[in-house]
Amino acid sequence: MDHMSQQHKPVRIAVVGCGAVTQSFHLPVLAGHEGVTIAALIDPDVTRAGRLAALYKVPTVLPSIDRLDRTVADAALIATPAFLHAPGSIELMARGLHVLVEKPLDVTTAAVDQLIEEADRAGVTVGVFFQERLVPEIVAMQAAIEAGEIGDPVLASGHVRWYRPPEYYSGSRWRGTWALDGGGALMNQGIHTVDLLLHLLGAATRVSGRIATRLHAIEVEDTASALIEFAGGACATVEATTAAYPGFPRRLVITGTRGTLAHEDPPRPAAVADATPHRRVFEDFIAAIAGGGTPACDAREGRRSVAVVEAIYRSARSGRWEQP
Repeated sequence: MDHMSQQHKPVRIAVVGCGAVTQSFHLPVLAGHEGVTIAALIDPDVTRAGRLAALYKVPTVLPSIDRLDRTVADAALIATPAFLHAPGSIELMARGLHVLVEKPLDVTTAAVDQLIEEADRAGVTVGVFFQERLVPEIVAMQAAIEAGEIGDPVLASGHVRWYRPPEYYSGSRWRGTWALDGGGALMNQGIHTVDLLLHLLGAATRVSGRIATRLHAIEVEDTASALIEFAGGACATVEATTAAYPGFPRRLVITGTRGTLAHEDPPRPAAVADATPHRRVFEDFIAAIAGGGTPACDAREGRRSVAVVEAIYRSARSGRWEQP
């Protein structure tokens, strides 16, 4: 069902941040829906934003969110560097805009909590781009676990063995920094897998983690491994790296007392971008706005993975178990 096309009045969405993810995923998906109007593009690089505005016939280009309000858009897609997610969202929610935020929700739970507080006060809808939750195979895994098909979950593993070239970090002011990106391979790449484990297995009670910087000239980790214990009794191992040349598909395995479920991302050429998962997030978000419901991943759900990653980093520093 295409929720977007069923809306009588198109939802006006302003896109805040015109970097690679926006260009590869967000704009192509939004431009293909009659239920959505791309109302504005906001980026400090107005030349870049202007080129994209001409390509997608967007009427308004702004250098910042200062003049973005409900006269311009109904909702904002926040695709800025991670440390700007909560501040930008809070500012726009205070003006009555719904927000759909790229992962992570922000780089600290303290910032995320401020976002949640403002969302509650403003009464707006918040969605987070954890698009893997809506992948059909993951939806089927969740249904199978809830139906008891694999018995009680006892063990899980998540593998994110990716590769990023040196210029991925050197070409960015914020990537690879604690203050601006909140961490490295775990916070940036592995957080999708952490979110799925929480989504499928429930709340985490404690974690133990180790991090290292093995390849890249960055201040954060490019290699991480962690053990996560869940309230339901299951235990999961997670590994994430951007130093595994040439890069391998993500893999998630959940074993129960009566069976095992496994999911691996389909291999595809690095140059090919599949925007289908992002489309599902947009449709879910628009449906939540229209029906007053909750997105598949709202602000409180989006907080959980940030809290677990923070705890893993604390454990890596302390050498002890830590609680999210």
